[in-house]
Amino acid sequence: MPSFDVVSEVNQHELTNAVDQTNREIKQRFDLKDSGAAVSHEKDKITIAASDQFQVEQVEKILNTRLVARKIDIGVLKDSVSETALGSARKIFTVQEGIDTPNGKKINQLIKSARIKAQSSIMDGKVRVTAKKIDDLRSIMDLIKEEKLDMPVQFNNFRD
Repeated sequence: MPSFDVVSEVNQHELTNAVDQTNREIKQRFDLKDSGAAVSHEKDKITIAASDQFQVEQVEKILNTRLVARKIDIGVLKDSVSETALGSARKIFTVQEGIDTPNGKKINQLIKSARIKAQSSIMDGKVRVTAKKIDDLRSIMDLIKEEKLDMPVQFNNFRD
């Protein structure tokens, strides 16, 4: 039976490249040159540190531009913590990967309400969709693309 997976993945290599490019641009820009602003990336967190909140916002704009240039959807970054102290400010983002249970249930409900003969199941951060006809799978892909989800989704592992 034909099937495909609905996933939400981030290319970690491209994410690292975007962070590196952001740091290079910070060192070259006149308004941020000697400010001590920097972006760091660990596993599933991105931290922006600067001397004040305005600089954090400027660095965030640069980071967003670099992510888009690297074809990474900005929706994968979720604000988690924003801290401001006397001489420093920082903002921490979590990188969201995988489809969580509420969004998986939303996708399952969308497929069931479309009345297309297909089955879907949530497994390990992805939703597997199977149907007898490839045309049904393509119409399901179109439905999911039109739906406004909290996260960017991709389709992979398409099999006949």
